[in-house]
Amino acid sequence: MSSGPLLLVHAHPDDETITCGGVMALATRAGIPVTLVTCNRGEQGEVIPPGLQHLSGDALGEYREGELARACAAVGVTDHRWLARVGAWQDSGMVRAGAGIHAAAPATIGAEAFAAPDGFDEQVEALVAVLREVRPRVVVTYDERGGYGHPDHVRAHDITLAAVERVDPDASTITVVATAAAHDEVEAGLAALRRRSWLPVPVPPVDDLPTVPDATITTRVPLGAARIAKLAALRAHATQITVFDDGSEPPAYALSNDLAQPVLPAECFVHLRGPASAPDDLFPPS
Repeated sequence: MSSGPLLLVHAHPDDETITCGGVMALATRAGIPVTLVTCNRGEQGEVIPPGLQHLSGDALGEYREGELARACAAVGVTDHRWLARVGAWQDSGMVRAGAGIHAAAPATIGAEAFAAPDGFDEQVEALVAVLREVRPRVVVTYDERGGYGHPDHVRAHDITLAAVERVDPDASTITVVATAAAHDEVEAGLAALRRRSWLPVPVPPVDDLPTVPDATITTRVPLGAARIAKLAALRAHATQITVFDDGSEPPAYALSNDLAQPVLPAECFVHLRGPASAPDDLFPPS
């Protein structure tokens, strides 16, 4: 990673680590300024550890604040911000949409939820203020589907593009990329996990996970030793994530749906707007 600053806009605590934990670690180790914006505290998350399943609502949100702080410390991020302010919007929740981890918006979204229609303009204004202060060269968010369909991910994508359009209307200075998972790379990782008989959770077919065709990936960042920091950050999100790592390649993790997913040795992105990133570096060539 060659330049900066880097700004990441994520919906809930843990999203930043699952999709970009290695990139954040690489950037901070290279001395690149990194700002992470989180849009809500994930109060609707399903809690994995039995000893923490009493947490819900605001209590879960407060607990996840601490998890996020520990994950940021693991990857070296010191500039974390809640969009507008902590607790400004609530987790909108989701419903399962088909097999695996694909999701969709629930039938009813509360007025205080992040994905509620009335919040859009205020959310864009809040993000515009961050963009003008930080002046990033690269902004990371989700694709138009929000990666896997969660309404808060979709809203994060929408407000990010709207805010960048306000600050950089001619798309000349800010590169915007979406996190992505390359289909064939994920499929190969899943095949490796299936050979691990000790894994206590099932390994899904690749179609149960949100991926994109490998040919659509515009930037693939090898993580190297930064993946160790990513694994530490994944473990910090203990209410949401279980990590399985016996030294075999690749390590694995599971969300509350108990489906094993590989922690791959690279993080992938798709260009959305602005100057094109390098094939192996989020920042455009100088």
